[in-house]
This record gives sequence, structure tokens and C-alpha cells, in this order.
Amino acid sequence: MGLFKKKPPKDTNSVEFRLYMCKKLDGRALKYILERDPEKGDRVIGKGGVLSLYEGDFTVVCGGEALFVCNAEDLHAWEFMSLDGATLTGYDKVQNKERTVLVYYTYYRD
Repeated sequence: MGLFKKKPPKDTNSVEFRLYMCKKLDGRALKYILERDPEKGDRVIGKGGVLSLYEGDFTVVCGGEALFVCNAEDLHAWEFMSLDGATLTGYDKVQNKERTVLVYYTYYRD
């Protein structure tokens, strides 16, 4: 129903908002995963997968391996206006650098 849904924190730079977004995205099934490169543009790095929040890490899993792992408190996440995906930006523990990853959800109903 949506009558008693918890509202997100107003400060989008706060740790509370980051954790709220991680909890909101946790468990979403994915259709595509793209990486944003300022020089080369966006490129597909995976098809199919899931978003996971586990023990303080937010992970993009595809094909049984982690493509992107970031500390949940440091992750900047925003959903697309269409609500069919999200942009994730943070320090990636897999490649040891700052990365931006775009994820597109599979179709679902709330």
C-alpha cells in the first residue's frame, strides 16, 4: 500500500541517505550493467545480475562474480527518473578506483 512508507532523509549527502538508498536497491534483479567512462562513453560490462547489501558492502553481482563493490556508507546512488535503473558512484574495491556504474532493473511490480 504505500500509506506508511518511510520518507528518505532530505540531505542527499548524508550517510543516512546513502544507507537508505542501499536498502532500497538491495535485492533488485538486473538486466544490464554499464560502466561510465568520461573518455570512451558508456559500455556494457554485464548482463543479468543482482544488487546486494551485505555486511556494510554494496555489491553488483553478475554471473557469480562481483563487478562492483563499494562501502555502503560511501556509495552515491540515484535512481533514474523513469525508475527503471540507478546510477552508482563510489570507490570500487574490485578495481581499486573511483567508478560510476549504471544498472538497469528487470521489469517488476511494486
